[in-house]
Amino acid sequence: MIIIGADYHPGFQQIAFVDTDTGELQERRLEHREEAEKFYRDLDAQELKVRVGMEASGHARWFERLLGELQFELWIGDAAEIRTKRVRKQKTDRQDAQLILRLLLEDRFPQVWVPNWENRDLRQLLWHRHRMVQARTRIMNQLQAVALNEGLRCKKRLWRDAGREQLESFRLAPWASRRRHDLLELLDRLTPTIAELTEAIEQEAESYPAAQRLQTHPGVGALTALAFVLIIGRADRFECGKQIASYLGLVPAEESSGQRRRLGHITKQGNSLLRFLLVEAAQVTVRSDPEWRSRYFHLVLRRGRKIAKVAMARRLAVRLYWMWRKGWNYEQLKKFGSHAGEPGHPDGVQSSTE
Repeated sequence: MIIIGADYHPGFQQIAFVDTDTGELQERRLEHREEAEKFYRDLDAQELKVRVGMEASGHARWFERLLGELQFELWIGDAAEIRTKRVRKQKTDRQDAQLILRLLLEDRFPQVWVPNWENRDLRQLLWHRHRMVQARTRIMNQLQAVALNEGLRCKKRLWRDAGREQLESFRLAPWASRRRHDLLELLDRLTPTIAELTEAIEQEAESYPAAQRLQTHPGVGALTALAFVLIIGRADRFECGKQIASYLGLVPAEESSGQRRRLGHITKQGNSLLRFLLVEAAQVTVRSDPEWRSRYFHLVLRRGRKIAKVAMARRLAVRLYWMWRKGWNYEQLKKFGSHAGEPGHPDGVQSSTE
């Protein structure tokens, strides 16, 4: 068997590999893509069993597809944890490859869960819609600035037919008029595209029973539910709600020592898209659920609006996790409540929805 430690870069990869049958150790630098592809296809031609370890990295889709086509094992490791296992203060590509190889040989490689190709492709759908909405928002903000400069103050009416006509009727200088025309044209192109992507997301969510259950929670639509299911992957990967919150970067950074405990802002180490969607969905829940609204305004008075929004997003994430793990819909969640799992509770499983 050939075991390879690869320090992957967009333009090349430095590898250290060993043949477990002969004990022969070699190192090479492979340029992308031709040289690297030839190297791995030659190993496949020799009918060798191969395992490749690398840090989690971007710009490696083609490499993952290649190894999948050749039916080689690919282990992707936690880059931060691998970094903690480095002993020497010097850092080079050769030493990184050697470190990954050593961790593979010693069975200490911190392998992470990797979603399948279908999951990753659906994530592209979510990101594409998100970027299109961001682009449309920027265009609308620019058009609103034009309207404000001309004395039109009510932004809610700006996007209706009457507001659109009024915006187009303003007499502007030549280049300002050209800017208005181009922005309106881009807006007209983006709106149907976003509607089409939204419809596609709703259709995809129907094929995921977990996403359908999550949508029963107030404030959670097809986009948030599908994103939660795709990005979390499997509910059984986590043991409790605190791990979900940490995975999504919704817990405060901590630097404590001795009797001193210091908490900072949230870590933001998780998926930024899902974190954004949870914050937005939590605000909708606050508007529709009296209990959430009461808790939210209590937090606003104590900690401020920004911290309160994040706190409610964290609470929503934990709730969605337990709904998914238990197979509950929102009515079942309300029935069992936040004390599910405590002694004497009918649920009988140690858990918490808070």
